[in-house]
Amino acid sequence: MSAERRASRRMDSGYELFPHGADTGVRGIGPSREAAFEQAAMALTSIVTEPGAIAPDSMIEIACEAPDDALLLCDWLNAIIYQMAVRKMLFGRYEVAIQGHKLTARAWGEGIDRLRHAPVVEPKGATMTALDVRQTSHGGWIAECVIDV
Repeated sequence: MSAERRASRRMDSGYELFPHGADTGVRGIGPSREAAFEQAAMALTSIVTEPGAIAPDSMIEIACEAPDDALLLCDWLNAIIYQMAVRKMLFGRYEVAIQGHKLTARAWGEGIDRLRHAPVVEPKGATMTALDVRQTSHGGWIAECVIDV
């Protein structure tokens, strides 16, 4: 079943992973572009650990801008990966606002606890592979790309 068909069957937000060679694809599905970006970020987190295991102890702000939605998604996911690496944090909740092609967001999370979070991999970066942001024929949104792990 295609991602668009799945999105049309459930207008609620969600995410999923899809295999892509040695890497992993992330797909965010939501009723708005912002919700799809939030869910793509949750999919990114799920590559590392179970998002529900992350306490929302600290909040950070992230901003990025790009010439189109697809590049904005790539920049957004790379900004999260950067924040994970430099702050040694994991994020389990995201709130995104998009005006045109400028994204502002808040991410909540906590420092990495290797025993409790048991991180599986460290994502290296969002790629241009399978990079796509689109509105479905039923009005929902899908945001997806491949993450280099």
